[in-house]
Amino acid sequence: MKQAVILAAGEGQRLRPFTVTKPKSMLSIAGKPIVQYVVESLAQNGIRNIVLVVGYRKEQVLDYIGAGKQFGVDITYVTQEKQLGTAHALAQAKAVTESEFLVLPGDNLIEADTIAQFVTTKPEAVLVKKVDNPTRYGVVTIDSDMVKNITEKPREAESNIVNTGIYAFTTEIFSFVKAELDIPTVLNNMLAKGYPINTMETDGTWLDVVYPWDILSLNDAVLGQIPANLEGTIEKGVSLKGLVSVGKGTMIRSNSYIAGPVVIGTNCDIGPTVCILPATDIGDNVVISPFTEIKNSVIGNDVNIGPGCIIENSVIDKGCVIKGHFAAYSDEADVRVDDEYHKMDVGAMLGEGCSLGNSVVAQPGVILGNYSQVQALKLISGRLPDKSLVF
Repeated sequence: MKQAVILAAGEGQRLRPFTVTKPKSMLSIAGKPIVQYVVESLAQNGIRNIVLVVGYRKEQVLDYIGAGKQFGVDITYVTQEKQLGTAHALAQAKAVTESEFLVLPGDNLIEADTIAQFVTTKPEAVLVKKVDNPTRYGVVTIDSDMVKNITEKPREAESNIVNTGIYAFTTEIFSFVKAELDIPTVLNNMLAKGYPINTMETDGTWLDVVYPWDILSLNDAVLGQIPANLEGTIEKGVSLKGLVSVGKGTMIRSNSYIAGPVVIGTNCDIGPTVCILPATDIGDNVVISPFTEIKNSVIGNDVNIGPGCIIENSVIDKGCVIKGHFAAYSDEADVRVDDEYHKMDVGAMLGEGCSLGNSVVAQPGVILGNYSQVQALKLISGRLPDKSLVF
């Protein structure tokens, strides 16, 4: 395989508020957007001819990835004007595909080892993986390494082997796409007409982000593999434990305690006397004031966190300003996403550009929309829409 098509046109509505202002593929995990991990994995496997199918807020992908030179690849862009499905997205790339090519989702965390063997497989083929929660995905029925059927999100799964959305195709696939919108439907139609489809199983990293709290599990998976790197200024009395990466221009002030894996970006001001616990990713230009504790959380760029805050199992998007004594404790909560209810152990999910006054308490599982304002001494819970005002 010398070419790959990355499908990165989708929005990810169940990930709101984080995908209101950015496409799903541009969600940041451990300091990099998800699509960058996919591009780098392909490059490490010698695939440098990449077609990127973009759509929803495509300018963000174009601005960040560009022509691909900084990643050692050549990018061709194709636009899916309406996000109608994966097969429809693939069809937009028909004119620029070679005789054989890989197809990968641009919004799944895929490491180089995951596809290392698959790049040599014979098309048509599907990369599959065993998971603990197969009903979230397309369950693949297999006989002698050949696909027999793909059942999307069954109520009861017959097996725990699922479709990763990573495929090896020839241009023959386009003769079956026609009016179909999703690739699994196309594959089932091919099977019905007697076309053989191979499978290969991977035990490498493949993680999908479907709900806001999935950002935390992806972040945790990546952080443990990032090497320690201290480029900022570390004052006397700071205690560092485990894998900790600190970016250029960042100041870690005295008496702070950081237990990795933790990544802190560039030009941050941390402390004094701040506690940052494992599986925490802090973006660029972040200020964290004294006596604040953060654990297993993702903090976006340009966030300002006041003194005496407790933040656990939370995602705080870029540009938020949080005054002192904010409390976002993690506990089991019933979280609603569209018409679905999930019982999760989670803290707070804060969208972009929120402003919180002093001593705000976030109940576990709260989802606060982008550019919301919360006055001091308020309790927030449930799901609040963008630009909410809590007085």
